[in-house]
Amino acid sequence: MIDAVIELSDGRWGAFEIKLGVNMIDEAAKNPVRLQKFFIADGNARPPSVLCVICGMTSFAYRRSDGVYVVPITSLKP
Repeated sequence: MIDAVIELSDGRWGAFEIKLGVNMIDEAAKNPVRLQKFFIADGNARPPSVLCVICGMTSFAYRRSDGVYVVPITSLKP
């Protein structure tokens, strides 16, 4: 359903999709949104704090209207 999960020491976590092209962003964003809705509906689990699509072929980071961040892989640093 998603490609990666990052969990922080305080229990917050993020759901990440990883795609190569910009043409895949809209479809990829559906997965973390769907996962967040699932956890919210469950009521007993903590939903993801961050929803993100990491993309190889985009030139800038932005936040979509559905709350999903789109981040170019080139902006990730150690």
